[in-house]
Amino acid sequence: MASVFPVRCFTCGKMINNKWDKYESLLKKGKSEDEALDAIKMRRYCCRRMFISHVPEMEKDNAYYSRT
Repeated sequence: MASVFPVRCFTCGKMINNKWDKYESLLKKGKSEDEALDAIKMRRYCCRRMFISHVPEMEKDNAYYSRT
């Protein structure tokens, strides 16, 4: 399912959306958040915050809707 992840970092404006899929795949492979962020070369703490604090809203909302 697609995630609604911000296109740019709210603080510095760096493009970050293109790294979300790689970040998720690294987490699923068992990497820690810190290791995954280092692997995708997210160095700025403001950009790292965007990844760590992201809550997949679409997945959260789907729990409230039943498909009948």
